Amino acid sequence: MLIALLTDFGLKDGFVGTVKGVIKSINPAVDIIDISHDIDSFDILEGALILRASYRYFPKYTIFTVVVDPGVGTDRYSIIVKTGNYIFVAPDNGILSLVLQEEKVDKVIKIENENFLLPKDNNTFHGRDIFAPVSAYISRGVPIEKFGSSLTSLKKIDFPEPQYEKGIIEGQIIKFDKFGNAITNIENISGFKEGFVSDKKIEGIINSFLEGEKGKLYLIKGSFGYYELVTPLASAKDIFSLKKGDKVIIKT
Repeated sequence: MLIALLTDFGLKDGFVGTVKGVIKSINPAVDIIDISHDIDSFDILEGALILRASYRYFPKYTIFTVVVDPGVGTDRYSIIVKTGNYIFVAPDNGILSLVLQEEKVDKVIKIENENFLLPKDNNTFHGRDIFAPVSAYISRGVPIEKFGSSLTSLKKIDFPEPQYEKGIIEGQIIKFDKFGNAITNIENISGFKEGFVSDKKIEGIINSFLEGEKGKLYLIKGSFGYYELVTPLASAKDIFSLKKGDKVIIKT
């Protein structure tokens, strides 16, 4: 059995190691893989994007422990979602929205049974006290129905959909990767006449990061499944002063 971790914890404060320690204390035999712990703090959309981009490359029945949780300690639910292929353990805050557009949901459980949770004197680290032990017990074969009652609905993320109208696509930047490439919310472009992000010209669509002229802005279909704004061997974010939410206009 495999547990995959995706969080915004970073590596400075020991949170990731603590979560792994809890999991291993309950199931020493389970394997743990880190997807990322560098999600921008509190950025549920970025977590949802990275989860959708990565989950399908894991073996069937992987347990995904997903903790980007600005609402920790509030009345939002902690949940288990079982699909035909995987299990997801996460806060009910929309972070599973994108992956569940692709995976058929078999069952959703609200985590309630305190017999499977750590005793706690605070309400600020559910990654340690709820999501880690629940994931570990699932990996030991505990049926998910043992953890609580069924839910029939889940929170959904407010995803900014692009607008397609009369030969014009209007999208926006939704994330930057480590290289300064700007991921947009545009999945499909049929033809390209010209494009702009704010007042900056997009030269065209390229097929590799070495195409095009240095210092100019291009689009490329990236590994997240969306078009990205890039410049050869440099950070498009820094060179063109790009920001999340900047409008991207494509004329087709």
